[in-house]
Amino acid sequence: MAKLEAYREYIKQLLTKYAARDQGEDGVEVQTIFDIEHDHYQLFYVGWHNRKRIYGPVMHLDIKNEKIWIQWNGTEDDIAAELVELGVAKEDIVLGFHTPYMRQFTDFAVG
Repeated sequence: MAKLEAYREYIKQLLTKYAARDQGEDGVEVQTIFDIEHDHYQLFYVGWHNRKRIYGPVMHLDIKNEKIWIQWNGTEDDIAAELVELGVAKEDIVLGFHTPYMRQFTDFAVG
């Protein structure tokens, strides 16, 4: 249970850092969404920019079976490496945006 709590804190810390760094453009709000009960975590853009609707996830991470699943990373940053630096074991990170077949060729968990 201590590992699960630590992983929740690492994810919240990571998303909060990115939210503070990326304040969005005028009229676009950067939101962090922490569903601790179901272990879903997102960084999201919501708003309007130049008469265009902006709405969508920047990052989406889940915790399933005590592993962190990176479902979406819309940045150029390697957030898996950042999680490893925080103390998450590579075998506890799943690159969910890769197909199950491709995951076997990474340094991370298959699923």
